[in-house]
Amino acid sequence: MSRTLVVGDIHGGYKGLVQLFERANVTQEDQLIFLGDYVDGWSESPEVVEFLFAIAQTNRCVFLRGNHESLLTKWIKTREENPQWFKNGGDASVAAYKKLSETDINKHLAFFEKLENYYIDEENRLFVHAGFTNPRGIQAEFFEEYLYWDRTLWEMVMSMDPNLDQSSDLYPRRLKFHKEIYIGHTPVTHFGFDQPVNFANVWNLDTGAAFLGKISIMDIDTKEFWQSDCLADLYPNEVGRNHK
Repeated sequence: MSRTLVVGDIHGGYKGLVQLFERANVTQEDQLIFLGDYVDGWSESPEVVEFLFAIAQTNRCVFLRGNHESLLTKWIKTREENPQWFKNGGDASVAAYKKLSETDINKHLAFFEKLENYYIDEENRLFVHAGFTNPRGIQAEFFEEYLYWDRTLWEMVMSMDPNLDQSSDLYPRRLKFHKEIYIGHTPVTHFGFDQPVNFANVWNLDTGAAFLGKISIMDIDTKEFWQSDCLADLYPNEVGRNHK
């Protein structure tokens, strides 16, 4: 039976991604929705992207844009140094991409430029890297960058009274547009969790892969999930973003 699987932040952790697909027993029948942040952190960002190229040949895939793809895209186009980005994993991506030919770099650039900012499936489930801010819905967002930079959606649902009824005037309008919302971007490990976390109708799949956490994949219908090992254990001679 085919499944719809959503994949959280990867951050250059190719070894963990391969491990994850083996543990989840991903087959060609499965649809895959990737929430973004494929790059920046560990040393194998290009390998992650090549893995995505390969899986797109065998499976139905949706690839969303993360803020780190946006940052890497700008560097590829301009080669301008961004110290703030370098401190947040960009240094590993630059080191890795400098080893590639311009042909391969341009192939990856074309992929980054075609990434989607969000996806809504036939059951009105929303998939977006970070969130959105407009109370009139994601299609009304004024600045597309918010879709891969916002943290207010996640902060809001974490702080909500779990007993607040959806019919209440106090219930956030942003949450009423979709059956479920799947995001990454804000590591749940920053709040003491190490697995995909649900508040209200929002699921967060960023389980801290860029730091000391894992990559996660979830069956959105059953909510069963699988995880890689901690990326820091798979890359023992690297620091990821843990020194930042």
